[in-house]
Amino acid sequence: MTEIVLNLFGVVGFWLVIEYCLKHQTAESLEEASLMPFADDPEVARRVELATGKSVKAVAPEETKPGWGDLEV
Repeated sequence: MTEIVLNLFGVVGFWLVIEYCLKHQTAESLEEASLMPFADDPEVARRVELATGKSVKAVAPEETKPGWGDLEV
């Protein structure tokens, strides 16, 4: 019986922590966060925009500087 009560407290505590963390989030900020994985590849960002109709703030990845990619050890 004690184990069931502790598990119940654990589940309720987890739910309360998640609610507290997401309390200050807006629908817009959550939507922007869901599109972040596509922001570093402009081509994929374009395809996601065409598929979903939502704007992705894409950033072009940095180009490697000369001499930085071929390091011999």
